[in-house]
Amino acid sequence: MHLSPEIFFKNCYGRYAIPAVNVFTMEQVLGLFSSGEKAKAPFIVQITPAARNYAGPEMLIAMINAAAKIFPKAMYAVHMDHGIEAHAFDAIRSNDYKSVMIDASHDSFKDNVKRTKAVVVEAHKKNIFVEAELGVLSGVEDDLSIDEKHARYTQPSEVQEFVELTGCDSLAVAVGTSHGAYKFSGGDGIQFAILEEIQRRLPEFPIVLHGGSAVNKEEIERINKARGQLMEGASGVSPEEIVKSIAYGVCKINIATDTRLLWTRVHREFFRDTPELFDPVIPGKTYMREYEKFMLEKFELLGATNKAIDMNV
Repeated sequence: MHLSPEIFFKNCYGRYAIPAVNVFTMEQVLGLFSSGEKAKAPFIVQITPAARNYAGPEMLIAMINAAAKIFPKAMYAVHMDHGIEAHAFDAIRSNDYKSVMIDASHDSFKDNVKRTKAVVVEAHKKNIFVEAELGVLSGVEDDLSIDEKHARYTQPSEVQEFVELTGCDSLAVAVGTSHGAYKFSGGDGIQFAILEEIQRRLPEFPIVLHGGSAVNKEEIERINKARGQLMEGASGVSPEEIVKSIAYGVCKINIATDTRLLWTRVHREFFRDTPELFDPVIPGKTYMREYEKFMLEKFELLGATNKAIDMNV
């Protein structure tokens, strides 16, 4: 069932969180839908500009629609993530998305408001949910690199005015996480004092946490043992901090890096252990099994398991 994130967030606020997972390939789409149906958990399928450039929006939507038929009990939303106006307007016109994000967080407050408001106006004509971002995350989001020194936390004093001026439906905030595999380089973790103040100023308003991957150290070790060269200091958001953030209004946790690391580990070990083989189906099936296992654990961590059963739609 394809639903709006608005429904998910009204049900989950303060109780559990919805994983929002970036997809690029058939294996990821099938693994996500399979795990979601098995866990009876709501989830958000995210399509980024990089994914659209790679597979094409038509192919990605076709795979998602096919997976929805294969797993008819899956409860999901399709979201266009980290887009500029061109991506957002194209997604709105397509009628394939229940939600879009306009990321103008690198602009001034005034320009961010202006660009976000323009997307909100068009999206709301079709009852499409809009996520905006205030504050800048460090790290890497697909092909977009942001210098660490330019990262800045979301200012709680700005959030209420921003939401009122733009009319956005959810807000991604910068509270210490980052994109990519190298998070928390300063060692400070999530800034819960900022989250608490944001919640005080925006009660019951859904907050989004980007850069929500855990970056399992065992995965890093296995990748490097299979001739990978990832930095040993790669680290992500601890499960404890993810769970704690839910009480502060975080409804949506974005996940991308973890599934990429999983893909890398599966394929590096396949080529290392069976150099005589060249069949893409073998590591592909392994990846789907590992992906499903990963997502089942993530649903459980976020408290989303079995929540599709009593979803008030």
